[in-house]
Amino acid sequence: MARAIIKKVSDSDEHRPFVAHGSADVLKLGELTIGRGVFEPGWQWSKDVKPLAGTDFCEVIHTTCILSGQLHVKMRDGQEFDLGPGDVAFIPPGHDAWVVGKEPCRAVDFTGAEDYARVEAPKKKEEAEPSVLQ
Repeated sequence: MARAIIKKVSDSDEHRPFVAHGSADVLKLGELTIGRGVFEPGWQWSKDVKPLAGTDFCEVIHTTCILSGQLHVKMRDGQEFDLGPGDVAFIPPGHDAWVVGKEPCRAVDFTGAEDYARVEAPKKKEEAEPSVLQ
């Protein structure tokens, strides 16, 4: 029989600081991974997370709820939208985002948290460069 899992949001399983302007906390509840992001004024994915992700755009799928603050999202295809308190959104891969205004944006993410803002481990030399048989 499955058992209930109860955690405090403040007791994250992993803390991932951004290059600057905030951090993400990861909570694991059985097979579900939830993210809690605090994006400080001045935060922008392409400045604060891109160096960690190593991709041109955020390639994580987000199903998110904005608790406070304002976030502007720009998709790779040019679509743009704003999110604010109480907004729930599905954001597909291929986007940039940034905080609008002077208030931190706080969000809960129900998808994508497992890989978001995770520093990729460097590949071993033999994985990065295949050996050539002579």
